[in-house]
Amino acid sequence: MKLVKYLTNSTKIRIFAPEKVKTIIRMREGAEFRELMLQVVRTRMAFRRSMQRTLKKNNAGITFEMLQVLSSLWHEQGISQQILAERIAKDKACLTNLMNNLEKKGYVCRKEDPNDRRNKLVFLTPAGEEFKEQIRPVLDQVYVYAEHIIGIESIETMLSELNSVYDVLEKI
Repeated sequence: MKLVKYLTNSTKIRIFAPEKVKTIIRMREGAEFRELMLQVVRTRMAFRRSMQRTLKKNNAGITFEMLQVLSSLWHEQGISQQILAERIAKDKACLTNLMNNLEKKGYVCRKEDPNDRRNKLVFLTPAGEEFKEQIRPVLDQVYVYAEHIIGIESIETMLSELNSVYDVLEKI
């Protein structure tokens, strides 16, 4: 078996068989965390693609990003655009564009905040409520299927771990 020398971040020379070269990546400080963050992003992208396919297959006529806005409003209406932007992790310009498109479709409306005229509050229209009743059962099927495949215990564990990571990152 041929042995290969590698210099690690800790400046110690380690010797590995060629079949174990992949373990070198793990030796770099922070490599596991970087890989975790990349996997979180890849997972979100896979989820987005899955939802886009579902929306397209059901002729929903909206994008995943529009769905994020609507989904947030399904949980609470009459919130400011600022709060809505924070909840769906979009910047103000992006949210404005999404809001304009959803208004054109007749799903949402913006009203002046009586407590602060500079702010607009966002509400579902009757058409937005009707759309919710049509599409939500379809979306719920996707969630239930994924939950069944992955398993509740695994989901609970991952959620707990990701919440811990979130808490740490908020403090850094």
